[in-house]
Amino acid sequence: MAVKIRLRRMGAKKAPFYRIVVADSRYPRDGRFIEEVGYYDPMTNPATIKLDNEKVEKWLANGAQPTETVKSIINKSVNK
Repeated sequence: MAVKIRLRRMGAKKAPFYRIVVADSRYPRDGRFIEEVGYYDPMTNPATIKLDNEKVEKWLANGAQPTETVKSIINKSVNK
């Protein structure tokens, strides 16, 4: 089972809001997921990022692979 940490799109048309979730890579983007670890709102200025760092670290230690976008979001939240 290839586990990924990725974005799940929510919100209205032209007003996206993303939840950062841990999901099996075979599931659809907005489909089933294992656990929610945070959210990302690009519509605010500056963009709002909230992560549960303990959960993210646990999943990374267990072998979950973050997508490129999630990797940059994690780096931004750590460097604040």
